[in-house]
Amino acid sequence: MMLVTFSAFLPTTALCGVVGASCQQPVFGAQTMAFIGLYLVAFGSGGVRAALLPFGAEQFDDDNAVDRERKMSFFSWFYICVDFGMIVSGLFIVWIQQNVSWGLGFGIATACIAIAFGGFVLATPMYKRRVPTGTPLKSLAQVVVAACRKISLRAPTDEDLLYEVHDKIDQPKLAHTNEFSFLDKAAVVLESDLEEDSNDAAAAAAGSWRLCTVTQVEELKILLRLLPIWATSIVMSAAYAQLNTTFVQQGAAMDMRFMSFSVPAASMVSFEVFFVLLWVLVYGSVIVPLLRSFSPANGEPSQLRRMGAGRLLMAFAMAVAALVEMKRLDAAGRGESVSIAWQMPQYFVLAGAEVFCYIAQLEFFYSEAPESMKSMCTSLALLTVALGSYMCSFIYAVVNAVTAVDGRPGWIADNLDEGHLDYFFWVMAALCTLNFVVYSAFARNYKLKTVVS
Repeated sequence: MMLVTFSAFLPTTALCGVVGASCQQPVFGAQTMAFIGLYLVAFGSGGVRAALLPFGAEQFDDDNAVDRERKMSFFSWFYICVDFGMIVSGLFIVWIQQNVSWGLGFGIATACIAIAFGGFVLATPMYKRRVPTGTPLKSLAQVVVAACRKISLRAPTDEDLLYEVHDKIDQPKLAHTNEFSFLDKAAVVLESDLEEDSNDAAAAAAGSWRLCTVTQVEELKILLRLLPIWATSIVMSAAYAQLNTTFVQQGAAMDMRFMSFSVPAASMVSFEVFFVLLWVLVYGSVIVPLLRSFSPANGEPSQLRRMGAGRLLMAFAMAVAALVEMKRLDAAGRGESVSIAWQMPQYFVLAGAEVFCYIAQLEFFYSEAPESMKSMCTSLALLTVALGSYMCSFIYAVVNAVTAVDGRPGWIADNLDEGHLDYFFWVMAALCTLNFVVYSAFARNYKLKTVVS
């Protein structure tokens, strides 16, 4: 952010020589500094976002009932804080950049990071910190290699015959599951596995690439079970990407006067963030207590059910956007315009989908992740947003290639009055519905991990 701020004070004009000669940007000019700074911001954000959530959740004691309940609330409040930052940057800092100075706007953001870093360093003695014990990727690779080495063997039907180490009290042991039974071969004990060191056979076997514990095998199985859930979240994120793309295009083609105010189409995202805060508060203070009053035994919906509700709401949001676009096109055909306020319902429903899906997804991936893979699984959950954006670009390219032929403008035209953005929204609604059906099939058969000790 220091480099980005510094770039705002550098000259942006090209260095030109003689009249008619080509102009070149300075090597260390504003553009170069800005891009270096932005790449560093992306790199740093990836590290912070992957570690911050699991680090915060580890501050709560799972053996304490009060802490366990606070831990569940922590995920929602964490998401609220992130969205609150988006409101501040999207309204306050952007206004300063456009009306006062770009350098001042970037400087305020840089100062915020400096204050946050200082507070983090000063509060470090208060935190519970777990010492890293090595990369979990080695353990996963050991399971694959050990299973491949014993490919000709047959895993025993009695799970008690599989190898496990019980003398490590601080390491949670996972219960054996019957899924992906091929991997169980990695825990089959042979005499040759224990011949490496007769004095300390258990230590030699635990560290070898020939024999793995049941817990190691189950950790890999957890990741394999998470993959279908993770994949359906990419489709969900592709639909969510419409928030900053087609929704803005749609709003720009509408009457942007709302009451006595002029609302830019891009500023409608701030309303979505406000709706997210509203959904979080209503969910925690109204929906959950209401469900508990009807069914005290079940209480709060499971994370899998909340993610399913989010996927269904996303399909509904795309359908609402299609209906709004149909209304806008009908009005445009009569030479009239539709108020941008008609976009409010689709932003409201999309915010509900975001709350139900993404908050529950962070909780789910964190709770299901093996102890040594909390940050990695949290990163996977956040990675779906980026991959969804790439998938969204791919869908645009396919739709444009199919519809913009023979001189026709296509569904997503530069002039939306000549296109059919409503058709595109209906396709996205159908894709989200199909994604919900596929997700439901995997979620219904998903087996949650069980810690036996």
